[in-house]
Amino acid sequence: MAEAGINVTPKAIGKIRTTFSKMGVQDGGLRLGVLGGGCSGLSYQFKFDTQPRTKDKVFEFDGIRLFIDPKSLLYLHGLTLDYKESLMQSGFVFENPNAKKACGCGTSFSS
Repeated sequence: MAEAGINVTPKAIGKIRTTFSKMGVQDGGLRLGVLGGGCSGLSYQFKFDTQPRTKDKVFEFDGIRLFIDPKSLLYLHGLTLDYKESLMQSGFVFENPNAKKACGCGTSFSS
């Protein structure tokens, strides 16, 4: 289910869909982005947004829309967004080939 260098696994799509349903979300999408900060220099932005911005690239995976701004797309090209569950923890996992170094929590990286 890769589209232009972004991949979202079926497990992640299911979790996003479940979360949107619990929130009562009918329209909108998931905004993925990169912000300066975090323990490794850059951190992932991951939040609901009602609509894409003018210059956003909009991706759709099985009815779930992702909004990514052009600058963030430079850092996210090739990204796989997954959702993993274990006895110790569960959450979204960013598998980013552009990350040369990542922090232990997995939400911060440097390129």
